[in-house]
Amino acid sequence: MATLCSSSPSSLLFTTLSPPSLPSLSLSSLSLSSTSSISSSSISLSHRSLSFSSRRPSYSAFAVKASAAEKKKVLIVNTNSGGHAVIGFYFAKELLSSGHQVTVLTVGDEGSDKMKKPPFSRFSEIVEGGGKTVWGDVNAIGTVLEGLTFDVVLDNNGKDLDAVKPVADWAKSSGAEQFLFISSAGIYKTTEEPPHVEGDAVKADAGHVGVEKYISEIFGNWTTFRPQYMIGSGNNKDCEEWFFDRIVRGRPVPIPGSGMQLTNISHVRDLSSMLTKAVENPSAASGKIFNCVGDRAVTLDGMAKLCAKAAGLPVEIVHYDPKSIGSDAKKAFPFRNMHFYAEPRAAKDILGWKSSTNLPEDLKERYEEYVKIGRDKKDIKFDIDDKILESLKAPVAA
Repeated sequence: MATLCSSSPSSLLFTTLSPPSLPSLSLSSLSLSSTSSISSSSISLSHRSLSFSSRRPSYSAFAVKASAAEKKKVLIVNTNSGGHAVIGFYFAKELLSSGHQVTVLTVGDEGSDKMKKPPFSRFSEIVEGGGKTVWGDVNAIGTVLEGLTFDVVLDNNGKDLDAVKPVADWAKSSGAEQFLFISSAGIYKTTEEPPHVEGDAVKADAGHVGVEKYISEIFGNWTTFRPQYMIGSGNNKDCEEWFFDRIVRGRPVPIPGSGMQLTNISHVRDLSSMLTKAVENPSAASGKIFNCVGDRAVTLDGMAKLCAKAAGLPVEIVHYDPKSIGSDAKKAFPFRNMHFYAEPRAAKDILGWKSSTNLPEDLKERYEEYVKIGRDKKDIKFDIDDKILESLKAPVAA
């Protein structure tokens, strides 16, 4: 049966109280056993301040002030695809605006078709800001960057040790003082007590886990960041666009399950500001793991309604059982069909970081760009949607 929901003014976002202080986090207490992300059987959104070795409250206080910081030479090793590419772009621009020196090494060939898409097509903004952009193979990073040294190296490319080890080893041998790694909140195991917080058990077989362990062993100063979903100009992986595509064409928005699953969608500027805090407070960030996310959750239905409100259009939401479409289930929707929600407790407590994500307002900006680039007029196929709607016998806009 199709469940039809219309936009309503009901509360769509969830937030929590300011957490008590967090103690230092150490990789030595990671629990490395397997399974997937969050169970829906118990959803307690009360704030729990946790040590890295347990979920018991800890009330030791920290006071960290961002030093008026010495200017650093920073290398960003940036992926050439996927949603994380925009993190390096924003991070580079924020560092440059703060007076740091920045080099962005993008994996691959500058002349490839991938570089014609954002954020790579906007790398001139980095150069105009005083940064440098280079391309090459991370397995030959010593040759690509021959003669150059950096105070800080960020790997925003590798998902496993094979990809990150050449960068980490080179950074270590060339004298980098600080190593940062973009991991993923997707490595957390299922929990009966969402949200995910730093110190929760992770999947032993996740590639990012091996990287986190390795960099903790070879660097005196290392930091790991675990992002989730993000929005922002220059992102080349659909997030809000998926919803806009359907809303502007008057099509039903098919959402798996009940639509009440919680997730975290942050503006990428929050991620870059957290990274910058770590660069400018290296001693505070050293040896820490930070959930690199905003501080509010949103339901899947809520995201559809917020996108519709940003566009000034109505929305019709249709719920379906993903099992009914078989192997197309993962392709049918841009988010996980489960509670997948992390909180940035450690960054707030240890770095004094604050989230600036405001989904209702940020989505208005995103919709303006969506229309500006003409995507609202683009010919888009909705084959999987049509399969879902046919199974529910729901009408499709002509």
